[in-house]
Amino acid sequence: MDERRWQLPEEVLALIFQYLPLRDRASAAAVCRAWATAATCSLVWHDTNISCDCEQEGMLPPYLSTCLDHVHNLRLEFEPSKKPSRWAATQLLTALAGRAQGLRGLRVKCRGEKPLFDAGSDILGAVRAVCSAAHGLRLLDLRCLPFTLNDTLVLQAARGCPELRSLFLDNCTLVGSVRPDSVLELLAACPQLRVLGLHFCSLSLAAIEILAAPGRAPFTLLALRCACPEDARAPTLPDEAWAALRRRHPGLAVELELEPPLSADTVRRVLQPSAPVGALRLNLSGDTTGPVRFAAQHYATSLRVLEVRATASAELNSALENLAARCAGLLEVHCFCVVQPAVLSAFRAHCPRLRSYTLKLTREPHPWQPTLVS
Repeated sequence: MDERRWQLPEEVLALIFQYLPLRDRASAAAVCRAWATAATCSLVWHDTNISCDCEQEGMLPPYLSTCLDHVHNLRLEFEPSKKPSRWAATQLLTALAGRAQGLRGLRVKCRGEKPLFDAGSDILGAVRAVCSAAHGLRLLDLRCLPFTLNDTLVLQAARGCPELRSLFLDNCTLVGSVRPDSVLELLAACPQLRVLGLHFCSLSLAAIEILAAPGRAPFTLLALRCACPEDARAPTLPDEAWAALRRRHPGLAVELELEPPLSADTVRRVLQPSAPVGALRLNLSGDTTGPVRFAAQHYATSLRVLEVRATASAELNSALENLAARCAGLLEVHCFCVVQPAVLSAFRAHCPRLRSYTLKLTREPHPWQPTLVS
Protein backbone atom coordinates (compact mmCIF):
# COMPACT_ATOMS: atom_id res chain seq x y z
CA MET A 1 0.00 0.00 0.00
CA ASP A 2 1.28 3.44 -0.90
CA GLU A 3 1.61 5.24 2.46
CA ARG A 4 1.78 8.61 0.69
CA ARG A 5 -1.97 8.32 0.11
CA TRP A 6 -2.46 8.64 3.88
CA GLN A 7 0.03 11.48 4.39
CA LEU A 8 -1.58 14.82 5.33
CA PRO A 9 -0.66 17.70 3.02
CA GLU A 10 2.21 19.89 4.22
CA GLU A 11 -0.14 22.88 4.62
CA VAL A 12 -2.39 20.92 7.00
CA LEU A 13 0.56 19.64 9.02
CA ALA A 14 1.92 23.19 9.29
CA LEU A 15 -1.42 24.45 10.61
CA ILE A 16 -1.26 21.77 13.32
CA PHE A 17 2.41 22.25 14.19
CA GLN A 18 2.11 26.00 14.73
CA TYR A 19 0.14 25.33 17.94
CA LEU A 20 2.80 23.00 19.42
CA PRO A 21 5.42 24.06 21.98
CA LEU A 22 9.05 23.89 20.89
CA ARG A 23 9.84 20.46 22.32
CA ASP A 24 6.83 18.96 20.51
CA ARG A 25 7.80 20.64 17.26
CA ALA A 26 11.25 19.08 17.65
CA SER A 27 9.66 15.66 18.19
CA ALA A 28 7.42 16.11 15.16
CA ALA A 29 10.38 17.10 13.00
CA ALA A 30 12.09 13.82 13.90
CA VAL A 31 9.21 11.58 12.74
CA CYS A 32 9.89 11.60 9.00
CA ARG A 33 11.12 13.80 6.19
CA ALA A 34 7.63 15.12 5.35
CA TRP A 35 6.98 16.11 8.95
CA ALA A 36 10.41 17.72 9.22
CA THR A 37 9.67 19.83 6.16
CA ALA A 38 6.30 20.89 7.55
CA ALA A 39 7.71 21.62 11.02
CA THR A 40 10.29 24.00 9.63
CA CYS A 41 8.17 25.87 7.10
CA SER A 42 7.54 29.59 7.50
CA LEU A 43 3.80 29.19 8.26
CA VAL A 44 4.61 27.35 11.50
CA TRP A 45 6.94 30.07 12.73
CA HIS A 46 5.40 33.29 11.37
CA ASP A 47 3.52 33.98 14.63
CA THR A 48 5.29 32.14 17.42
CA ASN A 49 4.42 31.95 21.13
CA ILE A 50 7.12 30.51 23.36
CA SER A 51 6.75 29.94 27.09
CA CYS A 52 10.12 29.19 28.64
CA ASP A 53 8.33 27.76 31.69
CA CYS A 54 6.86 25.00 29.56
CA GLU A 55 10.08 24.04 27.80
CA GLN A 56 12.94 21.92 29.06
CA GLU A 57 16.18 23.55 30.19
CA GLY A 58 18.03 22.52 27.07
CA MET A 59 15.03 23.39 24.94
CA LEU A 60 16.65 24.99 21.91
CA PRO A 61 16.58 22.17 19.32
CA PRO A 62 19.28 22.21 16.63
CA TYR A 63 16.88 23.18 13.87
CA LEU A 64 15.58 26.23 15.79
CA SER A 65 18.40 28.45 14.56
CA THR A 66 17.25 27.94 10.97
CA CYS A 67 13.60 28.39 11.89
CA LEU A 68 14.29 31.74 13.54
CA ASP A 69 14.60 33.16 10.02
CA HIS A 70 10.87 32.53 9.62
CA VAL A 71 9.76 34.19 12.88
CA HIS A 72 7.96 37.45 12.13
CA ASN A 73 6.10 37.93 15.41
CA LEU A 74 7.37 36.47 18.67
CA ARG A 75 5.64 36.42 22.04
CA LEU A 76 8.09 35.22 24.68
CA GLU A 77 7.14 34.41 28.27
CA PHE A 78 9.47 33.44 31.10
CA GLU A 79 9.63 33.39 34.89
CA PRO A 80 12.44 35.62 36.16
CA SER A 81 12.87 33.82 39.50
CA LYS A 82 13.51 30.45 37.80
CA LYS A 83 17.04 30.23 36.44
CA PRO A 84 16.31 27.66 33.67
CA SER A 85 13.38 29.71 32.39
CA ARG A 86 15.35 32.93 32.48
CA TRP A 87 18.42 31.36 30.89
CA ALA A 88 16.31 29.92 28.08
CA ALA A 89 14.67 33.30 27.40
CA THR A 90 18.03 35.07 27.30
CA GLN A 91 19.53 32.43 25.00
CA LEU A 92 16.56 32.57 22.67
CA LEU A 93 16.66 36.38 22.40
CA THR A 94 20.41 36.28 21.84
CA ALA A 95 19.99 33.71 19.08
CA LEU A 96 17.18 35.75 17.58
CA ALA A 97 19.41 38.82 17.45
CA GLY A 98 21.61 36.95 14.99
CA ARG A 99 18.66 36.01 12.75
CA ALA A 100 16.36 39.00 13.18
CA GLN A 101 16.17 40.35 9.65
CA GLY A 102 12.57 39.23 9.22
CA LEU A 103 11.37 40.03 12.74
CA ARG A 104 8.41 42.44 12.80
CA GLY A 105 6.99 42.09 16.31
CA LEU A 106 8.44 41.23 19.73
CA ARG A 107 6.50 40.91 22.99
CA VAL A 108 8.37 39.89 26.14
CA LYS A 109 6.41 38.98 29.26
CA CYS A 110 7.41 38.02 32.79
CA ARG A 111 5.24 35.72 34.86
CA GLY A 112 5.57 35.57 38.62
CA GLU A 113 7.63 37.78 40.92
CA LYS A 114 11.12 38.94 40.07
CA PRO A 115 13.91 38.53 42.61
CA LEU A 116 14.51 41.50 44.91
CA PHE A 117 16.95 44.11 43.51
CA ASP A 118 16.95 42.35 40.14
CA ALA A 119 17.76 44.86 37.40
CA GLY A 120 17.17 42.37 34.58
CA SER A 121 20.46 43.23 32.87
CA ASP A 122 20.63 39.86 31.10
CA ILE A 123 17.16 40.08 29.58
CA LEU A 124 17.40 43.80 28.76
CA GLY A 125 20.81 43.29 27.18
CA ALA A 126 19.36 40.58 24.94
CA VAL A 127 16.42 42.84 23.99
CA ARG A 128 18.88 45.61 23.07
CA ALA A 129 20.77 43.15 20.90
CA VAL A 130 17.56 42.29 19.05
CA CYS A 131 16.81 46.01 18.56
CA SER A 132 20.26 46.58 17.07
CA ALA A 133 19.70 43.85 14.48
CA ALA A 134 15.95 43.90 13.73
CA HIS A 135 15.87 46.90 11.41
CA GLY A 136 12.39 46.00 10.19
CA LEU A 137 10.87 45.70 13.67
CA ARG A 138 7.46 47.37 13.87
CA LEU A 139 6.20 46.33 17.32
CA LEU A 140 8.12 46.20 20.60
CA ASP A 141 6.00 45.51 23.68
CA LEU A 142 7.78 45.55 27.05
CA ARG A 143 4.77 46.39 29.23
CA CYS A 144 5.01 43.10 31.10
CA LEU A 145 8.68 43.37 32.06
CA PRO A 146 9.15 44.33 35.74
CA PHE A 147 12.59 45.85 35.16
CA THR A 148 13.43 49.55 34.92
CA LEU A 149 13.65 50.55 31.26
CA ASN A 150 16.24 53.23 30.57
CA ASP A 151 17.53 55.62 27.92
CA THR A 152 20.02 53.09 26.56
CA LEU A 153 17.25 50.73 25.50
CA VAL A 154 15.07 53.49 24.02
CA LEU A 155 17.95 55.00 22.05
CA GLN A 156 18.94 51.57 20.74
CA ALA A 157 15.37 51.04 19.54
CA ALA A 158 15.39 54.50 17.94
CA ARG A 159 18.66 53.94 16.09
CA GLY A 160 18.17 50.30 15.19
CA CYS A 161 14.44 50.12 14.40
CA PRO A 162 13.44 53.06 12.20
CA GLU A 163 10.31 51.22 11.00
CA LEU A 164 8.75 51.06 14.48
CA ARG A 165 4.98 51.55 14.49
CA SER A 166 4.20 50.52 18.11
CA LEU A 167 6.37 50.80 21.22
CA PHE A 168 5.17 50.06 24.75
CA LEU A 169 7.43 51.14 27.64
CA ASP A 170 4.66 51.73 30.22
CA ASN A 171 5.62 48.80 32.44
CA CYS A 172 5.05 48.26 36.15
CA THR A 173 8.18 49.62 37.77
CA LEU A 174 8.75 51.98 40.67
CA VAL A 175 11.20 54.18 38.76
CA GLY A 176 10.70 56.09 35.53
CA SER A 177 14.16 56.31 33.93
CA VAL A 178 13.42 57.27 30.33
CA ARG A 179 14.17 60.95 29.91
CA PRO A 180 11.94 63.12 27.71
CA ASP A 181 14.95 63.89 25.47
CA SER A 182 15.26 60.20 24.61
CA VAL A 183 11.60 60.14 23.57
CA LEU A 184 12.23 63.14 21.32
CA GLU A 185 15.07 61.28 19.63
CA LEU A 186 12.82 58.25 19.26
CA LEU A 187 10.09 60.30 17.58
CA ALA A 188 12.62 61.87 15.20
CA ALA A 189 14.13 58.51 14.26
CA CYS A 190 10.80 56.66 13.89
CA PRO A 191 8.49 58.90 11.83
CA GLN A 192 5.91 56.14 11.31
CA LEU A 193 5.33 55.56 15.04
CA ARG A 194 1.57 55.34 15.62
CA VAL A 195 1.29 53.77 19.09
CA LEU A 196 3.36 54.72 22.13
CA GLY A 197 3.23 53.66 25.77
CA LEU A 198 5.20 55.68 28.32
CA HIS A 199 5.47 56.67 31.93
CA PHE A 200 4.01 60.14 32.31
CA CYS A 201 7.37 61.65 33.26
CA SER A 202 8.83 60.62 29.87
CA LEU A 203 6.31 62.70 27.93
CA SER A 204 6.95 66.37 27.29
CA LEU A 205 5.29 69.33 25.64
CA ALA A 206 7.90 69.13 22.88
CA ALA A 207 6.93 65.50 22.17
CA ILE A 208 3.25 66.42 21.89
CA GLU A 209 4.17 69.24 19.50
CA ILE A 210 6.17 66.82 17.33
CA LEU A 211 3.25 64.41 17.22
CA ALA A 212 0.91 67.26 16.29
CA ALA A 213 3.15 68.49 13.45
CA PRO A 214 1.43 68.65 10.02
CA GLY A 215 3.55 65.99 8.32
CA ARG A 216 3.35 63.41 11.10
CA ALA A 217 1.90 59.96 10.38
CA PRO A 218 -1.53 59.27 11.90
CA PHE A 219 -1.15 58.66 15.64
CA THR A 220 -3.75 56.35 17.19
CA LEU A 221 -2.82 55.44 20.79
CA LEU A 222 -0.91 57.08 23.63
CA ALA A 223 -0.82 54.95 26.79
CA LEU A 224 0.41 56.76 29.91
CA ARG A 225 1.16 55.19 33.28
CA CYS A 226 1.42 57.48 36.30
CA ALA A 227 2.81 55.54 39.24
CA CYS A 228 6.30 56.60 40.31
CA PRO A 229 7.75 59.68 42.05
CA GLU A 230 9.11 60.97 38.76
CA ASP A 231 5.57 61.02 37.36
CA ALA A 232 4.38 63.06 40.33
CA ARG A 233 7.12 65.64 39.73
CA ALA A 234 6.60 65.88 35.97
CA PRO A 235 5.45 69.27 34.63
CA THR A 236 1.86 69.81 33.59
CA LEU A 237 1.11 69.25 29.92
CA PRO A 238 -1.11 72.21 28.98
CA ASP A 239 -4.65 71.64 27.80
CA GLU A 240 -4.01 73.65 24.62
CA ALA A 241 -1.36 71.11 23.57
CA TRP A 242 -3.82 68.25 24.05
CA ALA A 243 -6.42 70.15 22.04
CA ALA A 244 -3.95 70.66 19.16
CA LEU A 245 -2.99 66.98 19.22
CA ARG A 246 -6.63 65.95 19.17
CA ARG A 247 -7.35 68.19 16.16
CA ARG A 248 -4.34 66.81 14.28
CA HIS A 249 -5.26 63.17 15.05
CA PRO A 250 -9.04 62.89 15.45
CA GLY A 251 -8.75 59.10 15.82
CA LEU A 252 -6.34 59.32 18.75
CA ALA A 253 -7.18 57.54 22.02
CA VAL A 254 -5.32 58.17 25.27
CA GLU A 255 -5.12 55.50 27.97
CA LEU A 256 -4.42 56.75 31.51
CA GLU A 257 -3.43 54.55 34.43
CA LEU A 258 -3.21 56.36 37.77
CA GLU A 259 -1.66 54.51 40.70
CA PRO A 260 -1.71 55.02 44.52
CA PRO A 261 1.45 57.17 44.98
CA LEU A 262 -0.17 60.10 43.15
CA SER A 263 -1.48 62.98 45.23
CA ALA A 264 -4.79 64.68 44.49
CA ASP A 265 -2.88 67.68 43.12
CA THR A 266 -0.90 65.47 40.73
CA VAL A 267 -4.08 63.79 39.52
CA ARG A 268 -5.60 67.20 38.77
CA ARG A 269 -2.49 68.14 36.75
CA VAL A 270 -2.53 64.90 34.77
CA LEU A 271 -6.23 65.01 33.87
CA GLN A 272 -6.69 67.62 31.17
CA PRO A 273 -10.12 68.36 29.63
CA SER A 274 -9.04 68.17 25.98
CA ALA A 275 -7.13 64.88 26.21
CA PRO A 276 -9.12 62.25 24.23
CA VAL A 277 -9.12 59.72 27.05
CA GLY A 278 -10.46 56.38 25.86
CA ALA A 279 -9.44 54.27 28.85
CA LEU A 280 -9.14 55.45 32.45
CA ARG A 281 -7.82 53.16 35.19
CA LEU A 282 -7.99 54.60 38.69
CA ASN A 283 -6.18 52.86 41.51
CA LEU A 284 -5.70 55.80 43.85
CA SER A 285 -5.13 55.84 47.58
CA GLY A 286 -6.88 59.21 47.85
CA ASP A 287 -9.98 60.73 46.29
CA THR A 288 -11.43 58.69 43.42
CA THR A 289 -14.83 60.37 43.22
CA GLY A 290 -13.36 63.61 41.85
CA PRO A 291 -11.59 61.95 38.88
CA VAL A 292 -14.73 59.94 38.06
CA ARG A 293 -16.81 63.13 37.98
CA PHE A 294 -14.12 64.85 35.90
CA ALA A 295 -14.20 61.99 33.39
CA ALA A 296 -18.00 62.20 33.16
CA GLN A 297 -17.80 65.90 32.41
CA HIS A 298 -14.89 65.99 29.96
CA TYR A 299 -14.48 62.50 28.44
CA ALA A 300 -18.12 61.72 27.73
CA THR A 301 -17.58 61.30 23.98
CA SER A 302 -14.24 59.47 24.09
CA LEU A 303 -14.34 57.19 27.14
CA ARG A 304 -14.67 53.49 26.29
CA VAL A 305 -13.13 51.71 29.31
CA LEU A 306 -13.30 52.65 33.00
CA GLU A 307 -11.61 50.72 35.81
CA VAL A 308 -11.95 51.83 39.42
CA ARG A 309 -10.26 50.37 42.50
CA ALA A 310 -11.51 52.28 45.53
CA THR A 311 -13.39 52.08 48.79
CA ALA A 312 -17.17 51.88 48.45
CA SER A 313 -19.04 55.09 49.32
CA ALA A 314 -22.28 56.88 48.57
CA GLU A 315 -20.30 59.63 46.81
CA LEU A 316 -18.63 57.12 44.49
CA ASN A 317 -21.98 55.49 43.70
CA SER A 318 -23.41 58.88 42.76
CA ALA A 319 -20.39 59.71 40.59
CA LEU A 320 -20.66 56.38 38.77
CA GLU A 321 -24.36 56.89 38.09
CA ASN A 322 -23.59 60.33 36.67
CA LEU A 323 -20.84 58.90 34.46
CA ALA A 324 -23.13 56.16 33.16
CA ALA A 325 -25.70 58.76 32.12
CA ARG A 326 -23.10 60.83 30.23
CA CYS A 327 -20.79 58.22 28.67
CA ALA A 328 -23.08 56.31 26.34
CA GLY A 329 -20.16 54.91 24.33
CA LEU A 330 -18.69 52.88 27.19
CA LEU A 331 -17.66 49.34 26.25
CA GLU A 332 -16.34 48.19 29.61
CA VAL A 333 -16.68 49.28 33.23
CA HIS A 334 -14.98 47.49 36.11
CA CYS A 335 -15.40 48.67 39.67
CA PHE A 336 -13.59 46.63 42.31
CA CYS A 337 -15.72 47.61 45.25
CA VAL A 338 -19.34 46.86 46.08
CA VAL A 339 -21.79 49.24 44.39
CA GLN A 340 -25.48 49.98 44.85
CA PRO A 341 -28.07 48.39 42.52
CA ALA A 342 -28.79 51.85 41.06
CA VAL A 343 -25.24 51.95 39.67
CA LEU A 344 -25.67 48.66 37.80
CA SER A 345 -29.06 49.77 36.52
CA ALA A 346 -27.62 53.06 35.28
CA PHE A 347 -24.89 51.44 33.21
CA ARG A 348 -27.23 48.86 31.73
CA ALA A 349 -29.81 51.52 30.87
CA HIS A 350 -27.53 54.25 29.46
CA CYS A 351 -24.66 52.32 27.84
CA PRO A 352 -26.09 50.21 24.99
CA ARG A 353 -22.64 49.26 23.68
CA LEU A 354 -21.48 47.77 26.98
CA ARG A 355 -19.66 44.46 26.39
CA SER A 356 -18.55 43.55 29.90
CA TYR A 357 -18.75 44.92 33.42
CA THR A 358 -17.65 44.19 36.97
CA LEU A 359 -20.29 45.73 39.22
CA LYS A 360 -20.82 43.59 42.31
CA LEU A 361 -23.78 44.23 44.62
CA THR A 362 -22.40 42.01 47.40
CA ARG A 363 -18.94 40.93 48.49
CA GLU A 364 -17.57 37.92 46.63
CA PRO A 365 -14.35 35.92 46.88
CA HIS A 366 -11.57 37.30 44.73
CA PRO A 367 -10.70 37.33 41.91
CA TRP A 368 -13.90 39.00 40.74
CA GLN A 369 -14.94 37.87 37.30
CA PRO A 370 -16.57 40.26 34.82
CA THR A 371 -20.05 39.78 33.45
CA LEU A 372 -20.22 39.48 29.67
CA VAL A 373 -23.10 41.23 27.92
CA SER A 374 -24.60 39.09 25.17
